[in-house]
Amino acid sequence: MAGRLLTRCVSRAVLKLTLGAEGRVNKGTCRNYWTGLWRTTATTARSRAPFLVTFPVLSCLGYKAYQWVHIPAVVCALERDELLEQADYLYSCAETEKLYQLLLQHKDSDDAEFLWRLARASRDLSQLPDLAAERKKALVFEAFEYATKALEKDEQCFAAHKWYAVCLSDVGEYGGVKVKIGNSYIIRKHLEEAVKLNPKDATSLHILGYWCFAFAELPWYQRKVAAMIFSTPPDATYEEALEFFLKAEEVDPNFYSMNMLMLGKTYLALKETEKATMWLIKAKQYQPHTNEDKEVHKEAVELLKKL
Repeated sequence: MAGRLLTRCVSRAVLKLTLGAEGRVNKGTCRNYWTGLWRTTATTARSRAPFLVTFPVLSCLGYKAYQWVHIPAVVCALERDELLEQADYLYSCAETEKLYQLLLQHKDSDDAEFLWRLARASRDLSQLPDLAAERKKALVFEAFEYATKALEKDEQCFAAHKWYAVCLSDVGEYGGVKVKIGNSYIIRKHLEEAVKLNPKDATSLHILGYWCFAFAELPWYQRKVAAMIFSTPPDATYEEALEFFLKAEEVDPNFYSMNMLMLGKTYLALKETEKATMWLIKAKQYQPHTNEDKEVHKEAVELLKKL
């Protein structure tokens, strides 16, 4: 009992050193941003324009502290909240495989908090490089299964709505254009519900901005295809996208290099060069922590050269 109490106290102390007062990872240590953003390759720097494409996982560095307190027998005995704390810490440190294995023990849980985290972990695993195609597909559908179950268990859980939307976007990649367009209505509905339930979640706002941007820049021939399939195909404007990106920045300033880049690109689309330049410079100057940050930096530099 004394050993368990000591381990618990050490675990909480380590988490407090890393987590902020609201349970979020402090900027400058580990990055605890939500994953799941649509990436459209129809950018200024690239000429392709698919409907919706999934985007990479956000990661962070470091995992030493957790190793000091990780004792399998104790982990199994931890209470619900403590287990969730450890799961969130593993996520913040990009220990995807360890997180997946930890949460997989609770795949039959009726607790949405475990299930949406397991959906996220499964999805993150599917995004890892050099993954066999069959394994990737299996993980994508597995993630969607957990996200669906999480939503069934608790429709008031904003994260369940968000990860259901993200995972539905992923499975749509295996269903063809008609399925992807049809799913887009459902995706937006659940993202809007996530924002309604938690207006302070910057990444839900960012994803909604990406959704709007993707459909705002849809080429005319793809709009024609969409109109042939649906009488009222999804539609959005750059102004809508801008509103969501700015709101995300208001909720959590400088939280994500991609949000800065998208603000720059949206202002470019609206022909507001001065504001576009400001945000592209911010994206360029953002301290890179992940491969995605490096890609953002590269694209921001390329766009600035063209201005």
